[in-house]
Amino acid sequence: MAVELATQFQPYVDEIFTTESKKSLLTNNDFDWTGAHTIKLYKVSTGQMNDYDRPGANVGKVGIDEETVMLSRYGSIESLDATTEELTLKKDRSFTFAIDKLDADETKQQLSGATALARQQREVVIPEVDTYVYSVMTSKAGTKPAAVTLTADNIYDQITTATETLDDAEVPEDGARCLVVTPAVLKLMKKCDDITLNSDIGAELRQKGVVAELDGLNVVKVPKSRLPENFGFMVAHPCATVAPTKLEEYKLHSSPPFISGDLVEGRIVYDAFVLDNKKMAIYYQENKATE
Repeated sequence: MAVELATQFQPYVDEIFTTESKKSLLTNNDFDWTGAHTIKLYKVSTGQMNDYDRPGANVGKVGIDEETVMLSRYGSIESLDATTEELTLKKDRSFTFAIDKLDADETKQQLSGATALARQQREVVIPEVDTYVYSVMTSKAGTKPAAVTLTADNIYDQITTATETLDDAEVPEDGARCLVVTPAVLKLMKKCDDITLNSDIGAELRQKGVVAELDGLNVVKVPKSRLPENFGFMVAHPCATVAPTKLEEYKLHSSPPFISGDLVEGRIVYDAFVLDNKKMAIYYQENKATE
């Protein structure tokens, strides 16, 4: 005798694990794109230092290579350069999907427009934006040494070399510098005898994604899926990278024309730019793949 066993569906969705964005720690929104698709920033040169001509022996006009240079006691009078760099938004992304009214009803409302939209933001939009921003930062980093195989024995020296490089470039030491690592590299750091991670982090920083502090750096752990291949670590100050989101718009239409159910639409306009004069505030170390 055949017995058909009962099957019961629970009002529960097996959601995919996702990680909140950490890019707010690493970037800034110093500029406003309101009313514009492109903005231009000035880069102004500086004058050179001279020995002051106290006797005034060189005051006057001097012909040099068919050009006349005005000399004063302060030196040759220069003209400053004022060039520009353009920041044009390139990423204009969107999505749309429909949820039939009966599909929502017959899945015990687990397939609904509101929850589907929240899931789309968590699992698709945020990872895409993060991946793009990290890619721009690593590709435009001011210092990119040759790839090395990171180990528990050399990880401390590699990180302190990065902080030394930022120090020599006079990058601000205001507590905002971040060390971005994958879970695997953080594991190496915990195995290193020279590293003592300070886990006494304030609640505000911890909520943003800081897991520890090392050598004046806020340690930020990011899943490797959002980082470039063979990512080792990155030390960055947020002053270097502008990451604007000009438009972020999400709509939930109930029973619009031609659809019996919900129509979900979303659009996000964003980009990331590493400023030319601040690129030295980013140090990217690639991890050499082990054979």
